[in-house]
Amino acid sequence: MAALFGSRLRKLRDAAGLTQTEVGALAHVVGSRIAQLERATGAKPTLELTRVLDRELVADELLIDLWPYVYREAFPDWSQAFIAYSARARVIREYSSHAVPGLLQTPEYARVLLSMGHSLRDAEHLEERVAARLDRQVRLTGPDRPELWVVLDEAVLRRPVGGAAVMRGQLERLLRMAKEPNITVQVLPFDQGAHGALAGSLSVLVMPDGTEIAYTEGAHHGQLTEEPEEVEQFSLTYHQLTAMALPPLMSLDLIRSVLEADYRAASIPSRSDRRRLAQQQLQQRGGRQLRAGGGRIPRRRPRP
Repeated sequence: MAALFGSRLRKLRDAAGLTQTEVGALAHVVGSRIAQLERATGAKPTLELTRVLDRELVADELLIDLWPYVYREAFPDWSQAFIAYSARARVIREYSSHAVPGLLQTPEYARVLLSMGHSLRDAEHLEERVAARLDRQVRLTGPDRPELWVVLDEAVLRRPVGGAAVMRGQLERLLRMAKEPNITVQVLPFDQGAHGALAGSLSVLVMPDGTEIAYTEGAHHGQLTEEPEEVEQFSLTYHQLTAMALPPLMSLDLIRSVLEADYRAASIPSRSDRRRLAQQQLQQRGGRQLRAGGGRIPRRRPRP
């Protein structure tokens, strides 16, 4: 697929009558980078670079459509179609019972999760996967940003993936991204019990033409569903999850609470510790004030 991408890029460049150096200037990269892409050597193209090339060469999204498949070796085969669809989706609705969805992961959190994959070959393959996952996130704040609605099981917040420091950074990122106008985050608390998506994750994509596509995923498998009747059932399940979950503001309060209680930095005292310290300081100040204003301190009698 990298070779196919390079071949299409070269044909588009030739049709435009441009040199590799000229295309590089349009995309703000050196001409040798364009040569690498055309020969399918060196680093794979980022999604941002692909979008620029597609626009400048008037490719009508041909390169953008090819981009997810360039990374077919970076991700399991069964996730490739979903990645391709989500790169074009107008609305993305996701529920996860086990981990923060890839679109909202920090590099550190993503690296820990991706290092667990059974299909991982080596350290270079891991970095390819991390880079591909982070490239997908660029669209969340781009001009064609989709509406993203994420429901997280409370277990996602409580499971210390990578340790306290990694989780602290991940939860802080969730809180930051939830401030974006196109992103909504809800938490499904433990006390809601069983539900229709308990076994894994569920995604429902709304494409530009209004059609919906569902994707379910477990630990080692995934399934894309395009049959309208089946997708409708998955969509209903997702809406039930949003109804069971805490409202967005309460969800963010829970994330903050978990962040402070479970993953605070060692140098930062907990809320209860701060409250206890404040009470002690008040008592000490109060004692000094009473002593200072509580009458005269008797003078010592002179020695006879």
